[in-house]
Amino acid sequence: MKYVVFMLAVIAAPLVRAEGWSYSLTPYVWLPNINGTLKYDVPEVDTGPNSYLQNLNMVFMVSGEARKGRWSVVGDLIYLNFDDQKGSVRQVNFGGAAGTTASGDSRSSLKGVEGMLAGGYTVAPGVDVIAGLRYFGLEARSDWQLGTTSGNVSRRADLWDGIVGVRGRVRWGETAWFSPYYFDIGGGSSSLTWQTLVGVGYAFKWGDAVLAYRTAYFDLGGDKLLQDFRFSGPTLGATFRF
Repeated sequence: MKYVVFMLAVIAAPLVRAEGWSYSLTPYVWLPNINGTLKYDVPEVDTGPNSYLQNLNMVFMVSGEARKGRWSVVGDLIYLNFDDQKGSVRQVNFGGAAGTTASGDSRSSLKGVEGMLAGGYTVAPGVDVIAGLRYFGLEARSDWQLGTTSGNVSRRADLWDGIVGVRGRVRWGETAWFSPYYFDIGGGSSSLTWQTLVGVGYAFKWGDAVLAYRTAYFDLGGDKLLQDFRFSGPTLGATFRF
């Protein structure tokens, strides 16, 4: 939870009255499906796909922006807690002995905190380029069974990745409707990470309401915990401007 407190402080810090600055705060809900491989020392566990709400225990999500002219500072914070993710055991290697790839069952729990902080610059109406840093901390635990052999294992990953990307919106003519979009890509602790978002929104006097589809991807490579790991699902949020 120390990362949650830290990122809330980072997002809230710019929200002081200063001439020429405008601010927005967006509480939202993201219901991701989970797919990928958790690579422990023993074994490898495939997880997902799973229903959006069945295994979700707790969620907290908020993003914010401070803007002055063409320049902006954006932040995003997510806390997710999933239990009892159904999956399969891909491979078990017992202390260097010959491994097996027979199919088995697994149940996994995942707790994660994601925080992003980036600076942006408007290069065209509705188009910002961004560069920044993303943190993703994940605790994973799996209970597995392969034939008559069973066990449990846990592992933690703390990822710090530099990212670059583009964000903005496309207006639907002269109406209040628009399509928001977001894409970033980067690396560091991850051999590759990227995120995408595309959706539909409506602009009110007080702010915006947006329904979108978001995907976050992490691949650490080698013998590290996350292999071809993907969070994908719908997101619904309301942006308040002041």
